[in-house]
Amino acid sequence: LALLAAASAAAQACSWLWLRSDPPALRPAVPVALLAALHLLQLGFFFRCLHALKVGWKVCWAKAEEEDAQRHMAFLSHDISMLRLFETFLENTPQLTLLLYIILRTNKAELSQGLGISTAFLCVSWSLLDYHQSLRSFLQDKYELSLGSSIIYFLWNLFLICPRILVVALFALLWPYGVAVHFPLVWLAMFLWVSLQGTDFMESSGPEQLYRAMVAVILYFSWFNVAQGRTLYRSIIYHSFILVDSTLLALAWLWGQAPSEEHSYLLPVVSAALPCYLLGLGLRVTYYKWLHPNMRAQHEGGYDEVDASGGSDGLEFRSFLEPDLVNRRMQWLAQIQFSLSQPARPHFLNGAAAV
Repeated sequence: LALLAAASAAAQACSWLWLRSDPPALRPAVPVALLAALHLLQLGFFFRCLHALKVGWKVCWAKAEEEDAQRHMAFLSHDISMLRLFETFLENTPQLTLLLYIILRTNKAELSQGLGISTAFLCVSWSLLDYHQSLRSFLQDKYELSLGSSIIYFLWNLFLICPRILVVALFALLWPYGVAVHFPLVWLAMFLWVSLQGTDFMESSGPEQLYRAMVAVILYFSWFNVAQGRTLYRSIIYHSFILVDSTLLALAWLWGQAPSEEHSYLLPVVSAALPCYLLGLGLRVTYYKWLHPNMRAQHEGGYDEVDASGGSDGLEFRSFLEPDLVNRRMQWLAQIQFSLSQPARPHFLNGAAAV
């Protein structure tokens, strides 16, 4: 419960800091004290969703020439996508691991628990797909993911995340307090790795450390790009580390306690974890090799650079009419995810002119 409260507080803190950095024209028309109270009550993300629904309703009924509401909606949707990703990995994924541990410990599972676990796994992978699609929609001339590309992107994340959560739950099954040592050590390694790569997501250095700490939690379970340039070598280093770490956790469980008759099904499940992870890596290679929108752009005479290549494709961020407002946070994330030919821009406050 303490970890859940800390994760929720961190996500609410990010939401509050983002609102404070937004230009007044794009902030909700409610008193600052009320916004602060909502975030203290852990209702900041819920309020954002309601506010986005309100703006979206206006967009549905707005005239074609009224583009302010549409730009505002795009501004809101990107932040919601990012907060949803934080919520998924800081709150839902640890709770999913705990639920899986409880089921393995008691060797009892209700139908509702099985459905809940399956749905949770799907939601984790879906949040990554939604985040990626949100970034792509932030760039003009970027081809949207096709249905086939979206399915493969969804599956390779699912096949990489499932074995990771499984081995952590199995390790906790044997050494419940061992996870309290393993997680901080791996988290610290990921935090240092993110810090060395350099990030520029938040408005100041203090909140930036909070962002890096939250990204380190995501990296404990899944790959997350945080720096510009070629991601190929960083991705190889990360997946090699996670593969070795997960293998050691599984071997520690096998060495410490051979599956009893009531847990006899766990041995084939653990044996399938490594092929599942390798399948996820294979699907990721397949996606970037043949199903990435880059392939479609090349066939149609355009070019849509693969995010791991480090090349430039001459693309720009979506243009905004007056006022020239852009979500600086998502701009930075899109710039590190998709290599652009634009020169680096100086640091500017969120919502400032950037086109």
